[in-house]
Amino acid sequence: MTITHPPTDTPAAPDDLSVWPASTGRAGQGALSVGGVPLTEVAERFGTPVYVLDEGEVRDRCRTYRSAFPEAQVLYAAKAFLCRALAHWVEEEGLGLDVCSAGELELAVTAGFPPERIVLHGNAKSPHDIETALRLGVGRIVIDSPSEIARLAAAVGPGGHQKVMVRVVPGISAGGHDKIRTGTDDQKFGLSLTDGHAQHAISRILGQRQLELVGLHCHLGSQITTVKPYLAAVRRMVGLMARIRDTHQVTLPELDMGGGHGVAYRPGEEALDITALARRMRAELIESCAAAGLTVPRLLVEPGRAIVGPAGVALYRVLAVKRTGDNLFVAVDGGMSDNPRPALYGVGYAPRLIGRASTAPSRRATVVGRHCEAGDVLAAGTDLPGDVHPGDLLAVPVAGAYHLSMASGYNLVGRPPVVAVTHGHARLLVRRESLDDFRSRDIGL
Repeated sequence: MTITHPPTDTPAAPDDLSVWPASTGRAGQGALSVGGVPLTEVAERFGTPVYVLDEGEVRDRCRTYRSAFPEAQVLYAAKAFLCRALAHWVEEEGLGLDVCSAGELELAVTAGFPPERIVLHGNAKSPHDIETALRLGVGRIVIDSPSEIARLAAAVGPGGHQKVMVRVVPGISAGGHDKIRTGTDDQKFGLSLTDGHAQHAISRILGQRQLELVGLHCHLGSQITTVKPYLAAVRRMVGLMARIRDTHQVTLPELDMGGGHGVAYRPGEEALDITALARRMRAELIESCAAAGLTVPRLLVEPGRAIVGPAGVALYRVLAVKRTGDNLFVAVDGGMSDNPRPALYGVGYAPRLIGRASTAPSRRATVVGRHCEAGDVLAAGTDLPGDVHPGDLLAVPVAGAYHLSMASGYNLVGRPPVVAVTHGHARLLVRRESLDDFRSRDIGL
């Protein structure tokens, strides 16, 4: 399929900064700063590609959640992005942590995160995942399949004790793409409410003395931008909690409604209103519990992208510019190895030229990566100055979530570093992956 990007007749104007970190500042000659640090300085000091993470933005977003959900436990979803410094920030701001592997769990705990404030989930936990969780004393383990019940009970042992939750699929479709919708019955996560598998698993868990069922877990998907699906899910989960009480005389004290809170990647896109979500979800929970005669359980929520995504900016250096007919291809020194999301499910970004001013008319361009894949596209149909050339710097906002955490070693291009910025200072959090790293793992010769 040919992509046609005709030139426009208007000069390139400064981009809307609404999706950038709140600390973003403008300077002369097309310069931008984040956290008081010029982005060009970051690129010169640490090289490109590089991820810039605004510590103040992360902390502010943690506080926003704590304020919106004062009676709930807010768990940061580590899969969005995790490093030791981020675990420290999240812990200092009073959040818990949601992890899905022994690796995420070990990193957090060795960074000083209290294990009792950590929830482990995952649709296929390995023996190592379970052993690590029990050894470190994780607060909750979310059971995702029938086979996990016996495996976990055996690992805990007859004299042990572990608090668990059950991941329930409520039969609700929500999310920005088919590949990130997890509330329906036709995917790998959880136990279906519709066919009775969730109810059967709950009965089995209640028969295991070493497992303490403390609540239900529900996650609808990702990039959800409206409140309505969450309210429907609350009603269904409360209905199941009422049936558990009636059948087993057990009142569960916790309800985890997951995350998936959508953010805007480009100016004008819709984002989930967190304050409205908190207010209406709480009201629905109280009303549904009153109708069922239930004590209101403690609510848990698991934001990941909504905390770290808008706090990140990715910086790239332009390597080549190719004009093919009406198409303008701008190739940069990164690509799908450091951001696979556009290739996976067509996510749109809004790159911006930084470091110099341009009065050239804007052109519709496709920003592509350096990898040997036709699908290695970072941003399609984006406006850039028509005089963009090799050596220019491009900055991509909302790059804090699912970039480095999903990065690969494709073409043996090392994964970029992560640099934190705050109060005019920049410091390295995660170093760049080097050729030495690749060589040290390759022991076959």
